[in-house]
Amino acid sequence: MRLVLLGPPGAGKGTQSARLVEKLGVPQLSTGDMLRAAVAAGTPIGLKAKALMDAGQLVPDDVVIGIIDQRIDESDCANGFILDGFPRTVAQAEALRELLDRKGLKLDAVLELVVDENALVERMRKRVADTLAAGKEVRADDNPESFKTRLDTYRAQTAPVSAHYAGRGELKRIDGMLPINEVTAAIDKLLGA
Repeated sequence: MRLVLLGPPGAGKGTQSARLVEKLGVPQLSTGDMLRAAVAAGTPIGLKAKALMDAGQLVPDDVVIGIIDQRIDESDCANGFILDGFPRTVAQAEALRELLDRKGLKLDAVLELVVDENALVERMRKRVADTLAAGKEVRADDNPESFKTRLDTYRAQTAPVSAHYAGRGELKRIDGMLPINEVTAAIDKLLGA
């Protein structure tokens, strides 16, 4: 099963991705992880990405798509994959569709976790409190100012991806405000699992 999981920061994408990985037996693909792996492996596209990152530049879409292209050809993706955090723009969504078309593949579902942004700020505060209570280190971007910036960026760049997939009739929305197990059950139902 090939899935895209959308939603703003703090919506629960990571939690639900982990559950889907376990249930479906397919990998979760993070563009950041894939970039780091390609750089470490010294692949031609990884070397190109490294040169850009070393120069302090953003890695352009064509390089990211090239890394995804190589990654989904690996054996653990034979039965599918979950893209969490990609595509981030409509241009990336189109490039992903073109890539999959070239390979004779298609997405099985585009899932969006819909959440109340005000509640996300409370979730973030609770996550920080829970992390501190557990004696763990808090993410540098887990503070109200950084979180607001992340939400603003999401609204400006990534939220249009939802409209893009909705316009194509491919988007399935899930109430991300439900308790975690209920979100999982709603996803299972949408996927026919």
